This record gives sequence, C-alpha cells and structure tokens, in this order.
Amino acid sequence: PCVCVCVCSQAALRRTDVVLEVGPGTGNLTVKMLEKVKKVIACEIDPRLVGELQKRVQGTCLANKLEIKVGDVLKTDLPFFDACVANLPYQISSPFVFKLLLHRPFFRCAILMFQREFALRLVAKPGSKLYCRLSINTQLLARVDHLMKVGRNNFRPPPKVESSVVRIEPKNPPPPINFQEWDGLVRIAFVRKNKTLSAAFKSSAVEQLLDHNYRIHCSLHNTVKKIQTVLKNTGYSEKRARSMDIDDFIRLLHGFNSEGIHFS
Repeated sequence: PCVCVCVCSQAALRRTDVVLEVGPGTGNLTVKMLEKVKKVIACEIDPRLVGELQKRVQGTCLANKLEIKVGDVLKTDLPFFDACVANLPYQISSPFVFKLLLHRPFFRCAILMFQREFALRLVAKPGSKLYCRLSINTQLLARVDHLMKVGRNNFRPPPKVESSVVRIEPKNPPPPINFQEWDGLVRIAFVRKNKTLSAAFKSSAVEQLLDHNYRIHCSLHNTVKKIQTVLKNTGYSEKRARSMDIDDFIRLLHGFNSEGIHFS
C-alpha cells in the first residue's frame, strides 16, 4: 500500500491525465489510479493477469476508463500519455528506459520500479562504482531521482532481490545533441571505464570504426593521429570515463566532430 501511495503522489496525477501502466499485475495500483485520472492504458504480457484485471473492473464505473494492451511493451508502439508507471523485470529495464526517453510527444514524468542495483546505476554520479554508460545516457536526457527502497516482503511471493522506485522527468526541450553520435562516443569510453581515454581509443576496432566514419565524412586518412590530437587538445587524453560528467562528454564530442571524426 505504501508503494501505491508513493507512486500516486510522486506522479502528481491529475483528473485529465492519461497514464501508461506497464506490468499492472492484478491491478492494485491500476484501480487506485483509475479513481484519480481520465484513463489508464495498461500493457500486460501475461493473458492470465489480463483476465484478472478485466474481472476486477467489470461492471464498475471504472471499466470504461481502462484500456488494456496485451503483449510485449518493447514491441508495442507507445500511445500518447501524460505519466508512466511501471514495475519492470530486469531484462527489459534498460531498453524500456530508452524507449521512454526517446518517445514523442513528451510526457510529464515516469515513476518506475526496478531491481535495486539497476535503479542505483540510473542515479549514479561520476566517480561512483556504479557509474556507467546507462547513468550518463539517462542523465543526459532526463532528471532522475531515487524515491524509495521497496523490500522484497512487499511482494507475494517475495522475489530474491530488493527493489527501488525511481522518478524520471524528461528534459524538454532535449539537449541539442545527436544521440546516436553521443552514444557512439560514450560506448567507446565506457567499454573500459577505468582506462584512460588515450588507451581506450587505441584499440584497433575503435580505430577502424572511426577511420571508416572519417573517410565517409572527409575522404582523408591518418585518423589514429587525429584521435590522439583531439584527446590531447581537449585535455581528456589521461581522463577516465568513470570520472567524466555530461559536460565533459559534450566537450569531447564537439572536439571530435569539429575535426570531422564521427561516431554514427
């Protein structure tokens, strides 16, 4: 019950809202939200749970405010919604976050329950052990806050892992950055996040990729030397990805792009 209260208050639900709920289960939270909002669109992959949810609202005044989509949310085109609420299994957590953040038109916020470690990665800061590509990519596109821990005893049957609730608010307008390029750079930097960037960019696979991109954009050679020159000139040659923030990566991407080196 305390999770339901937290979700409803943190989403600041309004009478006019359309809410996208992923993984409604037996509908405890769904019913609470239906009482507050204009409409709930519930995405559920398990047909048995869909049946239970339908039974729960059948014959009540809430029934016509509920729309159920049966299937895999990652393969579904997301509808228009104002707020999103989801309880996500670990294996789809990362792709779902990016599906949400790249969704248009913008939504107001998402209140999401994840496995604890995944949630802590989302909010991790430069220098922390859990800071990774997921952290910096999410924080580039959204403001992320850890709201509460949820013990396993809140579930029947109790899972093996602890959970956490996170609030994600997309940055609107988004930063004026080509996300594919950005992710290409960050991916290289975080493959070995404890290595210096100078070392990370010396891998032959990275050199081949950037040389290929460079030739497409500029029809010139000697990419390897150019990469190291950009790293040196921007002052990031000896930096490590684990301690670099969003502004650092924006400067670095700009440095590469201005020399004709691209990542997508």
